[in-house]
Amino acid sequence: MSSSKHLCTAAAVISSLFFLATFAGAQAYAGQFAWQSSNANEVTLTPSNVSSGQFGKVFSYTVDGSIFAQPLYVPNVTIPGKGVHNVLYVVTEADGVYAFDADGLQSAPLWYVSLINPAAGITPPGCYTVIAPCNIYPTIGITGTPAIDPTTNTMYFDAQTLENGKYFHRIHAMDITTGAEKFGGPVVVQATYPGKGLGNVGGVLTFDPQHDVNRPGVLLMNGVIYLVWGAQHGWIMGYDAHTLMQRYVLVLSPNSYASGVWQTGQGLQTDGQGNIYFATDDAPFDASTGTKDDYGDTLMKLSSSLVVEDYFTPMEQACRLANDLDLGSAGPLIVPSPQGGAYPDEIIIAGKGGTPCDLWSDGLYAAPIYVVNRDNMGKYSSTEDNVIQEVEGAPHGYWSNTSYWAGPTANYFYAAGVDAWGGSGDFLKQFTLTNGLLSTTPVAMSANILPVGGTPYVSSNGTSNGVLWIAERQESLSKLPGTMPLVLFAYEATNVGTQLYSSAAAGTRDQAGLATKFEVPTVANGRVYVGTQTEIDVYGLLTASLTPGSLNFKLISIGSVSAPQTATLTNVGSTALGITSTTVTGEFVKSASTCGSSLAAGASCTISITFNPTSDGNQTGALTVVDSGGSQFVTLSGTGTPLKFTPASVNFGTVKVGTSSAPKNVTVANVSSGTITFSGAFSIGGANVADFSQTNTCGSSLAAGKACTVTVTFTPQATGSRSGNVTIKDTDPTSPQKITLSGTGD
Repeated sequence: MSSSKHLCTAAAVISSLFFLATFAGAQAYAGQFAWQSSNANEVTLTPSNVSSGQFGKVFSYTVDGSIFAQPLYVPNVTIPGKGVHNVLYVVTEADGVYAFDADGLQSAPLWYVSLINPAAGITPPGCYTVIAPCNIYPTIGITGTPAIDPTTNTMYFDAQTLENGKYFHRIHAMDITTGAEKFGGPVVVQATYPGKGLGNVGGVLTFDPQHDVNRPGVLLMNGVIYLVWGAQHGWIMGYDAHTLMQRYVLVLSPNSYASGVWQTGQGLQTDGQGNIYFATDDAPFDASTGTKDDYGDTLMKLSSSLVVEDYFTPMEQACRLANDLDLGSAGPLIVPSPQGGAYPDEIIIAGKGGTPCDLWSDGLYAAPIYVVNRDNMGKYSSTEDNVIQEVEGAPHGYWSNTSYWAGPTANYFYAAGVDAWGGSGDFLKQFTLTNGLLSTTPVAMSANILPVGGTPYVSSNGTSNGVLWIAERQESLSKLPGTMPLVLFAYEATNVGTQLYSSAAAGTRDQAGLATKFEVPTVANGRVYVGTQTEIDVYGLLTASLTPGSLNFKLISIGSVSAPQTATLTNVGSTALGITSTTVTGEFVKSASTCGSSLAAGASCTISITFNPTSDGNQTGALTVVDSGGSQFVTLSGTGTPLKFTPASVNFGTVKVGTSSAPKNVTVANVSSGTITFSGAFSIGGANVADFSQTNTCGSSLAAGKACTVTVTFTPQATGSRSGNVTIKDTDPTSPQKITLSGTGD
């Protein structure tokens, strides 16, 4: 590369347009209806209150699979039979769709729909059967962020399923108030396109529902929903939002292969003028030869009818293809217009890069960041890139998107890249964008390195109180699955060198679930929502803390009452906390409480819970406290067993080594309404098996309402504390049950 090509040194890339609508009333935020990386209508969270002393994890919701899509938020939704709620919409790789109360006012989903039925042979596909290398683990279900039309209360998304050996993609139009399908949906994705590329039959390509994967978020524009898939080829399709009829199809590599669109999940972008923008991955490129067919490593501009209007392809495209340095590893940022300067309409793009394709005049390899004229994108030249500006970025480029914020005194641009393949990350870096040009060096950077980069999300109240949020994955993207918790960071948006908060700084109090990949936080009305492998974690200002987060009562016989367990409510605010209600659901009972109608600042009270099972098997419930600061809840679990042991445990006291204790009896009663069959011999288990022995009168079964006796003897084999159990295997789902045994050898 010639030094004249590289005009300055910096680092950056990619983000998205976003919904900035506001409306009058107490609810300041219209909602997040699609993938985005900014919310300029956040009035609660500010740099002054986002700190470990005032801010932290307030609750979590458990889900059925990993979350790769960004959570969406819609305020004031009327849920039939459940009233009006601010609602958080979450989709999973297990093909689950959830509507949660976004404020934590109830522990159960407002509604939940599973698109699978394993008993009927319908499951999410295993990732290794779909695409190699396996990047979305362990199954691929709903990956792309949905789009919501708030005028019709409809949520659109693609879901992949495996149905008795056959693969399907279906486009769903789901009622956000009930989860019901709308407009005759779902519809199976099917398409053909003329081409002589990979997999063609007689010059015709057919959409492959097994190997083509939807990763970017859905775009809803002018009554059409646009989705894109990639792997064997890049397919983009448009469907009528009210009939789900397919209207447009385009293949981005009809005469070759690949040209998929990944963008680490960023949605397709529009400039508000009916144009669509995205970037493709590694593939052959020949659009400049006159065939205008194959668009590898290209930033593209399409019309609403999916006609190619313009594009930009780097001059090193062939080198990128040969070395897996795809431009589309991240998505484009449409810069709000006008920016001033010579080019009012700009778009910024970068992706992977560096060795061996991108040698700069300073002797270093690094990924270029391209500032492109949206009105004349420059197309392709083998000798130069016809762009506004080209900036030296991260050493190996970007596997995450970026964000933009118009601050109080400057326009800012944020990005976090990677330093090497699968290896060390980079700092979060902040640049100014002045008259359409990036600053030549960062104006600030984080003190910590993000191991695999990350997509920033900026919340602010217009041009003030900017907070930059980023979700960190602590380990390599190639580790499947990730084994370390997600870490949520917050920085001062006018200077990211000032870290405001880390979820790792408060011990286990704020610990999130295990990280997936490319998580992007969603910020709405004082809450920060992040998806993980097993849960959606919610952060906000701390007014009250209810700990622990869960109580497990283990095995209790039906009709019995467990020993109480206690939850502690603490007012962590600076004023008195009003307590509206404490409720318990499931087969659990509030047995005692020291919590009145209010709680002074800094004070605590306790709530005691017992488990009173009336039915067999695993039981769940929740303790919910509604107070003047919102609500908190503790999840409750326990297992009801039909066998009642009297006593449930036996302590033999001190017995001389080598001698036997007096025998002790345990009555085993069947408190269920059916016969229990013992499926195996009663046996001694635990740490000191040789120290205990048992006989019993139970036989092979025990009728309802009947009892038998287990007689146990302790013969210590050594001095000190000794322990064991009587293990009983039977036909009940709670099997095996155990009678605990203990004693001391003298």
